[in-house]
Amino acid sequence: MTAQDSSSHLSQLQSNGFVVIKSILSPSQLELLRTASQQATALARAGQWPHVRTVGKQFPPWNPADAPSHGIWGVQHLMNPQLPGHADFAALYFSEEILGIVKELLGCGDEDLVMELFNMLVRPERDFELRWHRDDIAAEATDEEEMERLGRPAFHAQYNLALWEDESLVVVPGSHARARTGVERAAGPFERELPGQLVVRLEPGDIVFYNNNILHRGVYDSGKERATLHGSVGHVAGSRLRARNVLQHGVGAWVDGVDLGGLKGEGERRRAEGMRERLVRMGGESGEVGYSLEG
Repeated sequence: MTAQDSSSHLSQLQSNGFVVIKSILSPSQLELLRTASQQATALARAGQWPHVRTVGKQFPPWNPADAPSHGIWGVQHLMNPQLPGHADFAALYFSEEILGIVKELLGCGDEDLVMELFNMLVRPERDFELRWHRDDIAAEATDEEEMERLGRPAFHAQYNLALWEDESLVVVPGSHARARTGVERAAGPFERELPGQLVVRLEPGDIVFYNNNILHRGVYDSGKERATLHGSVGHVAGSRLRARNVLQHGVGAWVDGVDLGGLKGEGERRRAEGMRERLVRMGGESGEVGYSLEG
Protein backbone atom coordinates (compact mmCIF):
# COMPACT_ATOMS: atom_id res chain seq x y z
CA MET A 1 0.00 0.00 0.00
CA THR A 2 1.55 3.29 -1.05
CA ALA A 3 1.48 6.50 0.95
CA GLN A 4 -0.93 7.96 -1.60
CA ASP A 5 -3.26 4.96 -1.22
CA SER A 6 -3.14 5.29 2.57
CA SER A 7 -3.92 9.00 2.41
CA SER A 8 -6.84 8.30 0.08
CA HIS A 9 -8.21 5.59 2.39
CA LEU A 10 -8.05 7.87 5.44
CA SER A 11 -9.61 10.72 3.50
CA GLN A 12 -12.52 8.51 2.41
CA LEU A 13 -13.05 7.24 5.96
CA GLN A 14 -13.07 10.76 7.35
CA SER A 15 -15.35 12.11 4.62
CA ASN A 16 -17.79 9.24 4.08
CA GLY A 17 -17.54 7.29 7.33
CA PHE A 18 -16.37 4.17 5.50
CA VAL A 19 -13.78 3.00 3.00
CA VAL A 20 -13.65 -0.19 0.90
CA ILE A 21 -10.22 -1.70 0.16
CA LYS A 22 -10.12 -4.37 -2.51
CA SER A 23 -8.59 -7.85 -2.38
CA ILE A 24 -6.42 -7.83 0.73
CA LEU A 25 -6.27 -11.66 0.88
CA SER A 26 -4.30 -14.01 -1.35
CA PRO A 27 -6.21 -16.94 -2.91
CA SER A 28 -4.59 -19.33 -0.43
CA GLN A 29 -5.53 -17.14 2.55
CA LEU A 30 -9.09 -16.91 1.29
CA GLU A 31 -9.38 -20.68 0.91
CA LEU A 32 -7.90 -21.32 4.37
CA LEU A 33 -10.29 -18.87 6.03
CA ARG A 34 -13.30 -20.18 4.14
CA THR A 35 -12.55 -23.67 5.44
CA ALA A 36 -12.15 -22.41 9.01
CA SER A 37 -15.32 -20.31 8.76
CA GLN A 38 -17.39 -23.23 7.45
CA GLN A 39 -16.19 -25.46 10.27
CA ALA A 40 -16.97 -22.86 12.93
CA THR A 41 -20.41 -22.14 11.45
CA ALA A 42 -21.30 -25.85 11.27
CA LEU A 43 -20.42 -26.28 14.95
CA ALA A 44 -22.48 -23.24 15.90
CA ARG A 45 -25.53 -24.37 13.90
CA ALA A 46 -25.29 -27.81 15.52
CA GLY A 47 -25.33 -26.29 19.00
CA GLN A 48 -21.72 -27.26 19.70
CA TRP A 49 -20.45 -23.66 19.96
CA PRO A 50 -22.51 -21.57 22.38
CA HIS A 51 -21.12 -18.14 21.48
CA VAL A 52 -23.56 -17.10 18.76
CA ARG A 53 -25.79 -14.25 17.65
CA THR A 54 -29.37 -15.50 17.44
CA VAL A 55 -31.90 -14.44 14.82
CA GLY A 56 -34.46 -12.00 16.18
CA LYS A 57 -32.05 -10.26 18.59
CA GLN A 58 -29.76 -7.51 17.40
CA PHE A 59 -27.53 -6.71 20.38
CA PRO A 60 -25.87 -8.65 23.23
CA PRO A 61 -26.44 -10.53 25.40
CA TRP A 62 -27.55 -13.44 23.21
CA ASN A 63 -28.93 -16.67 24.67
CA PRO A 64 -27.52 -19.80 22.96
CA ALA A 65 -30.64 -21.69 24.05
CA ASP A 66 -32.55 -19.66 21.43
CA ALA A 67 -30.36 -20.92 18.57
CA PRO A 68 -32.17 -24.23 17.80
CA SER A 69 -35.55 -22.54 17.33
CA HIS A 70 -34.47 -19.14 16.01
CA GLY A 71 -31.27 -19.90 14.10
CA ILE A 72 -28.07 -17.83 14.13
CA TRP A 73 -26.70 -14.85 12.23
CA GLY A 74 -23.26 -14.69 13.83
CA VAL A 75 -20.49 -16.71 15.44
CA GLN A 76 -18.66 -15.00 18.31
CA HIS A 77 -15.10 -15.24 19.65
CA LEU A 78 -13.19 -16.53 16.61
CA MET A 79 -9.89 -16.39 18.52
CA ASN A 80 -11.15 -18.32 21.53
CA PRO A 81 -8.71 -21.25 21.92
CA GLN A 82 -11.64 -23.67 22.31
CA LEU A 83 -12.86 -23.02 18.74
CA PRO A 84 -11.37 -25.13 15.93
CA GLY A 85 -9.58 -22.84 13.50
CA HIS A 86 -8.84 -20.23 16.17
CA ALA A 87 -5.15 -20.02 15.23
CA ASP A 88 -5.99 -19.22 11.59
CA PHE A 89 -8.33 -16.45 12.67
CA ALA A 90 -5.76 -15.05 15.13
CA ALA A 91 -3.06 -15.08 12.45
CA LEU A 92 -5.28 -12.90 10.25
CA TYR A 93 -6.42 -10.57 13.03
CA PHE A 94 -2.85 -9.79 14.08
CA SER A 95 -1.43 -9.77 10.54
CA GLU A 96 0.20 -6.87 8.74
CA GLU A 97 -2.52 -7.14 6.06
CA ILE A 98 -5.03 -5.93 8.67
CA LEU A 99 -2.95 -3.96 11.15
CA GLY A 100 -0.98 -2.10 8.49
CA ILE A 101 -4.25 -0.54 7.32
CA VAL A 102 -5.42 0.04 10.89
CA LYS A 103 -2.27 1.99 11.75
CA GLU A 104 -2.73 4.18 8.68
CA LEU A 105 -6.36 4.91 9.55
CA LEU A 106 -5.65 5.58 13.25
CA GLY A 107 -2.39 7.42 12.59
CA CYS A 108 -0.54 5.38 15.18
CA GLY A 109 2.21 2.81 15.76
CA ASP A 110 2.28 -0.76 17.03
CA GLU A 111 2.63 0.42 20.62
CA ASP A 112 -0.78 2.13 20.47
CA LEU A 113 -2.86 -0.83 19.24
CA VAL A 114 -5.33 -2.65 21.49
CA MET A 115 -6.83 -6.07 20.81
CA GLU A 116 -10.63 -5.81 20.64
CA LEU A 117 -13.11 -8.10 18.87
CA PHE A 118 -13.11 -10.69 16.10
CA ASN A 119 -16.44 -12.32 15.25
CA MET A 120 -18.17 -13.59 12.11
CA LEU A 121 -21.47 -12.70 10.45
CA VAL A 122 -23.12 -15.65 8.71
CA ARG A 123 -26.13 -16.54 6.62
CA PRO A 124 -29.23 -16.81 8.83
CA GLU A 125 -31.66 -19.71 8.47
CA ARG A 126 -34.41 -17.17 7.73
CA ASP A 127 -34.23 -13.62 6.41
CA PHE A 128 -33.27 -11.19 9.15
CA GLU A 129 -32.72 -7.43 9.27
CA LEU A 130 -31.09 -5.13 11.78
CA ARG A 131 -32.68 -1.79 12.55
CA TRP A 132 -31.01 1.52 11.77
CA HIS A 133 -28.55 2.31 14.53
CA ARG A 134 -25.23 3.72 15.65
CA ASP A 135 -23.24 1.17 17.66
CA ASP A 136 -22.56 3.32 20.72
CA ILE A 137 -25.32 5.96 20.64
CA ALA A 138 -28.85 5.19 21.76
CA ALA A 139 -31.74 5.84 19.36
CA GLU A 140 -33.28 8.15 21.98
CA ALA A 141 -30.24 10.45 22.01
CA THR A 142 -30.90 14.14 21.33
CA ASP A 143 -29.06 16.09 18.65
CA GLU A 144 -26.78 17.49 21.33
CA GLU A 145 -26.04 14.06 22.80
CA GLU A 146 -25.29 12.65 19.35
CA MET A 147 -22.90 15.46 18.51
CA GLU A 148 -21.16 15.23 21.89
CA ARG A 149 -20.27 11.61 21.14
CA LEU A 150 -19.60 12.11 17.42
CA GLY A 151 -17.29 15.01 18.20
CA ARG A 152 -14.82 12.73 20.00
CA PRO A 153 -12.17 10.67 18.18
CA ALA A 154 -13.31 7.16 17.24
CA PHE A 155 -10.23 5.52 18.85
CA HIS A 156 -10.85 2.30 16.93
CA ALA A 157 -10.97 0.80 13.46
CA GLN A 158 -13.93 -1.49 12.77
CA TYR A 159 -14.21 -3.65 9.68
CA ASN A 160 -16.06 -6.32 7.72
CA LEU A 161 -13.92 -8.67 5.62
CA ALA A 162 -15.96 -10.73 3.15
CA LEU A 163 -15.07 -14.37 2.39
CA TRP A 164 -17.99 -14.57 -0.07
CA GLU A 165 -19.78 -11.78 -1.92
CA ASP A 166 -21.52 -9.55 0.59
CA GLU A 167 -24.16 -6.85 0.12
CA SER A 168 -25.50 -6.86 3.68
CA LEU A 169 -24.24 -3.56 5.09
CA VAL A 170 -26.31 -0.45 4.35
CA VAL A 171 -24.93 2.95 5.42
CA VAL A 172 -25.79 6.63 5.15
CA PRO A 173 -22.50 8.20 4.00
CA GLY A 174 -21.41 11.18 6.05
CA SER A 175 -23.82 10.50 8.92
CA HIS A 176 -20.90 9.73 11.26
CA ALA A 177 -20.19 13.46 11.41
CA ARG A 178 -23.65 14.90 12.07
CA ALA A 179 -26.80 14.42 14.10
CA ARG A 180 -29.72 12.64 12.46
CA THR A 181 -31.96 14.68 10.20
CA GLY A 182 -35.66 15.08 10.90
CA VAL A 183 -36.42 12.47 8.23
CA GLU A 184 -34.00 9.99 9.81
CA ARG A 185 -35.46 10.52 13.27
CA ALA A 186 -39.01 10.07 11.99
CA ALA A 187 -38.20 6.93 9.98
CA GLY A 188 -39.13 3.51 11.31
CA PRO A 189 -36.28 1.33 12.62
CA PHE A 190 -36.55 -0.97 9.59
CA GLU A 191 -37.20 1.75 7.00
CA ARG A 192 -36.26 0.32 3.59
CA GLU A 193 -34.94 3.57 2.17
CA LEU A 194 -33.33 6.57 3.78
CA PRO A 195 -32.18 9.54 1.69
CA GLY A 196 -28.63 9.02 0.47
CA GLN A 197 -28.26 5.45 1.76
CA LEU A 198 -25.75 3.16 0.07
CA VAL A 199 -25.39 -0.63 -0.05
CA VAL A 200 -21.74 -1.58 0.55
CA ARG A 201 -20.82 -4.26 -2.00
CA LEU A 202 -17.85 -6.50 -1.23
CA GLU A 203 -16.23 -9.18 -3.37
CA PRO A 204 -14.46 -12.12 -1.69
CA GLY A 205 -11.32 -10.78 0.00
CA ASP A 206 -12.53 -7.15 0.10
CA ILE A 207 -12.62 -5.29 3.39
CA VAL A 208 -14.65 -2.28 4.48
CA PHE A 209 -13.53 -0.15 7.41
CA TYR A 210 -16.28 2.02 8.87
CA ASN A 211 -16.94 4.33 11.76
CA ASN A 212 -19.21 2.33 14.05
CA ASN A 213 -21.32 5.40 14.75
CA ILE A 214 -22.23 5.92 11.12
CA LEU A 215 -25.98 5.42 10.69
CA HIS A 216 -26.21 1.86 9.39
CA ARG A 217 -28.18 -1.37 9.34
CA GLY A 218 -27.80 -4.98 8.14
CA VAL A 219 -29.99 -6.91 5.70
CA TYR A 220 -29.30 -10.66 5.75
CA ASP A 221 -30.52 -13.00 2.99
CA SER A 222 -31.10 -16.60 4.07
CA GLY A 223 -30.68 -17.76 0.48
CA LYS A 224 -27.16 -16.40 -0.01
CA GLU A 225 -23.97 -17.88 1.48
CA ARG A 226 -22.22 -15.54 3.86
CA ALA A 227 -19.14 -15.57 6.05
CA THR A 228 -17.94 -12.05 6.80
CA LEU A 229 -15.26 -11.52 9.42
CA HIS A 230 -16.29 -8.67 11.70
CA GLY A 231 -13.45 -7.16 13.70
CA SER A 232 -12.29 -4.11 15.54
CA VAL A 233 -8.91 -2.85 16.75
CA GLY A 234 -8.57 -0.12 19.35
CA HIS A 235 -6.23 2.77 20.11
CA VAL A 236 -4.82 2.86 23.63
CA ALA A 237 -5.91 6.48 24.10
CA GLY A 238 -9.56 5.45 23.89
CA SER A 239 -9.60 2.55 26.33
CA ARG A 240 -12.14 4.09 28.71
CA LEU A 241 -14.39 5.21 25.85
CA ARG A 242 -14.16 1.83 24.12
CA ALA A 243 -14.44 -0.40 27.20
CA ARG A 244 -18.21 -1.00 27.11
CA ASN A 245 -18.34 -1.54 23.34
CA VAL A 246 -15.66 -4.23 23.62
CA LEU A 247 -16.07 -5.89 27.01
CA GLN A 248 -19.86 -6.35 26.69
CA HIS A 249 -19.10 -9.27 24.34
CA GLY A 250 -17.32 -11.32 27.02
CA VAL A 251 -13.87 -11.44 25.43
CA GLY A 252 -12.18 -11.09 28.80
CA ALA A 253 -13.11 -14.65 29.77
CA TRP A 254 -10.61 -16.25 27.37
CA VAL A 255 -8.23 -13.55 26.12
CA ASP A 256 -5.25 -14.98 28.05
CA GLY A 257 -5.43 -18.17 25.98
CA VAL A 258 -5.26 -16.65 22.47
CA ASP A 259 -2.84 -18.73 20.35
CA LEU A 260 -0.13 -16.51 18.87
CA GLY A 261 2.01 -19.39 17.62
CA GLY A 262 0.92 -19.03 14.00
CA LEU A 263 2.01 -15.42 13.63
CA LYS A 264 4.77 -14.48 11.19
CA GLY A 265 7.95 -13.92 13.13
CA GLU A 266 8.90 -12.45 16.47
CA GLY A 267 7.82 -8.94 15.49
CA GLU A 268 4.20 -9.90 14.88
CA ARG A 269 4.13 -11.95 18.08
CA ARG A 270 5.50 -9.10 20.19
CA ARG A 271 2.96 -6.71 18.68
CA ALA A 272 0.11 -9.13 19.36
CA GLU A 273 1.24 -9.74 22.94
CA GLY A 274 1.28 -5.99 23.54
CA MET A 275 -2.22 -5.63 22.08
CA ARG A 276 -3.52 -8.41 24.31
CA GLU A 277 -1.88 -6.91 27.41
CA ARG A 278 -3.56 -3.56 26.72
CA LEU A 279 -6.97 -5.27 26.45
CA VAL A 280 -6.42 -7.07 29.76
CA ARG A 281 -5.41 -3.75 31.35
CA MET A 282 -8.56 -2.09 29.97
CA GLY A 283 -10.68 -4.84 31.51
CA GLY A 284 -8.99 -4.49 34.87
CA GLU A 285 -9.54 -0.73 34.94
CA SER A 286 -13.14 -0.70 33.69
CA GLY A 287 -15.12 -2.84 36.12
CA GLU A 288 -18.75 -3.64 35.23
CA VAL A 289 -19.52 -2.07 31.83
CA GLY A 290 -23.09 -3.16 30.99
CA TYR A 291 -24.34 -3.01 27.38
CA SER A 292 -24.24 -0.24 24.78
CA LEU A 293 -27.67 -0.85 23.22
CA GLU A 294 -30.70 -3.05 23.84
CA GLY A 295 -32.82 -5.17 21.53
